[in-house]
Amino acid sequence: MTIFEHMEAVYLTVPLVCLAASAIAGVFGPFIGRAGAHWIAILGVAISCALSVVVYIDVLNGNHFNGVVYTWGVTGGLPLEIGFLIDELSAMMMVVVTFVSFMVHVYTVGYMHGDPGYQRFFSYISLFTFAMLMLVMSNNFLQLFFGWEGVGLVSYLLIGFWFEKETAIYASLKAFLVNRVGDFGFLLGIAAVVYVFGSLDYAAVFATAPQAQDMTVSILGGEMGWITVICLLLFVGAMGKSAQVPLHVWLPDSMEGPTPISALIHAATMVTAGIFMVARMSPLFELSETALSVVMIIGALTAFFMALIGMVQNDIKRVVAYSTLSQLGYMTVALGASAYAAGIFHLGTHAFFKALLFLAAGSVIIALHHEQDMRKMGGLKKAMPITFITAWVGTLALIGFPPFAGFFSKDAIIEAVHASELAPAEFAYIALVAGTFVTSFYSFRLLFLTFHGKPRMSHEQFARAKESPWVVTLPLVFLAIPSMIVGAIYFEPMLFGGFFGDSLAVLPEHDTLAVLASHHHGVHGTSLVSETIMRGLRAPPVILTVAGFLVAWLFYIKNPELPKRLAATFGAIHYALMNKYGFDEFNDIVFARGARAIGVVFWKVVDAFVIDGVFVNGTARTVGWVSGAIRHIQSGYIYHYAFAMIIGLFALISWHLITA
Repeated sequence: MTIFEHMEAVYLTVPLVCLAASAIAGVFGPFIGRAGAHWIAILGVAISCALSVVVYIDVLNGNHFNGVVYTWGVTGGLPLEIGFLIDELSAMMMVVVTFVSFMVHVYTVGYMHGDPGYQRFFSYISLFTFAMLMLVMSNNFLQLFFGWEGVGLVSYLLIGFWFEKETAIYASLKAFLVNRVGDFGFLLGIAAVVYVFGSLDYAAVFATAPQAQDMTVSILGGEMGWITVICLLLFVGAMGKSAQVPLHVWLPDSMEGPTPISALIHAATMVTAGIFMVARMSPLFELSETALSVVMIIGALTAFFMALIGMVQNDIKRVVAYSTLSQLGYMTVALGASAYAAGIFHLGTHAFFKALLFLAAGSVIIALHHEQDMRKMGGLKKAMPITFITAWVGTLALIGFPPFAGFFSKDAIIEAVHASELAPAEFAYIALVAGTFVTSFYSFRLLFLTFHGKPRMSHEQFARAKESPWVVTLPLVFLAIPSMIVGAIYFEPMLFGGFFGDSLAVLPEHDTLAVLASHHHGVHGTSLVSETIMRGLRAPPVILTVAGFLVAWLFYIKNPELPKRLAATFGAIHYALMNKYGFDEFNDIVFARGARAIGVVFWKVVDAFVIDGVFVNGTARTVGWVSGAIRHIQSGYIYHYAFAMIIGLFALISWHLITA
């Protein structure tokens, strides 16, 4: 009897073992101690990762699962269920999430050593992994929303983990509030799904979606298809979770949390939730070109303009954070071009090299005793050889230089957008190609300022800088390996080999990857990977990537005074980039202060004056005045009462005569 004969139990165990580890580390942390907490958490996610690999192998053997674990409740005939959908898409996400989380758990032992919240942190990151697994394994919108809100809640706890820091409190609150905006749209989208389809089950909704394509709703005097409305509302949720313009503002501030959680949020959990959700909803998005066009435009704006901000950041973690924003834009554009497989492929490769870059940045921060300003670094390559080499690997994967992993996924996205016939495709293509130069520039800027050139810190600080312990460097090595090879291994099966099967739906007229397949086969009998590399070396993205490297070398190695002179020459542009286009100021003035101003109006005018002053106190005063006036009539004299009766009788007779 093998484990493959009990797969339903395996599906249930994958998330629950992380939940159990979180509960034990959190509740019994004071009793089991620091070592007990990290061993429980690491063992839990290790089991989850191993079982995810088992599930992945089982799915590749053709075994899928779509079933209900239990019914949570029934309302109005609508069942509220917890269930799993295990196919190629969810199996791949399970492996990526658990593997990266496993590496982050191990890394945390070294990074958080000595932190008073050690056990609490392990409890949180295990809970984070559980919530993300429930999200990617769900087979219905209710469980999807549960996981969606779960990762949002735990991200709030983790970003504000060092709650004694005012900046951390602000960042966690900002993340929470911005995501509430996106989640409001997401919840409306789910409500619209129930209204139109009468079901929360993916399979039932997707099966009947084509019949609902002609259903319309009147909005602001115009008609819009229900499918378009649903897709746009769901995408608002994705904009919040996956930090797309203008709901991107929370992600850079999430750097206030410890580096391990920065890696987990940015690489494999929260920010990828929106990309995964849109890919999972591909049967709906394929029915609305309007929604696909909006997705493409938002992704292109995010990919290019967030990369520009990364060029001027000086905090090592914030550079990597803006890189995440930009790369999420690439994935979003792929979804808009109906190249869902390319978007998910880039999600997978990005998870490895982005986690690697964050953890490498954390290794540098440890060595420099929590210094994060790159202007105070330099010359660390000899002191930290493992971090230096793995950071270079992560950078080459990020910029998409062949044959590293990011090249294959990013190149496929750019080519798919070029093949798309949607109206915004040309704009998106230009934005993505230009973004390759910017990505290369800020990536090598980080490397040059951190590891190359002369040390810019104190002599004592430089002398104390040394390589991090093995619990930090070992995850770097294990993440560097897939960052190098996973792209070449999965390029053909994921993009052209039908790897995702029926888990991703693409209409024939939108199939941009089919256009790519016709371009990539049959050239001089070479392998598809070799042919793609040779083609890519002559293509604009790689040429611009090399140009970005050369400009960064010129600015930060050859002539370090050039950036200052350039910033002075283009002061307005530099100011706009340093201030992140004014998004934070706008939100603070319009939304934060505006909300407070509205609150003051409601408090002083509506509550204090109208409700208290007019209705409550005003009513009391009116009753008091009327009763005071009437009190004088009650004199006790009979002739006063007789006079009142005569006046009343006269008024009554007069009224009767007039109306008659």
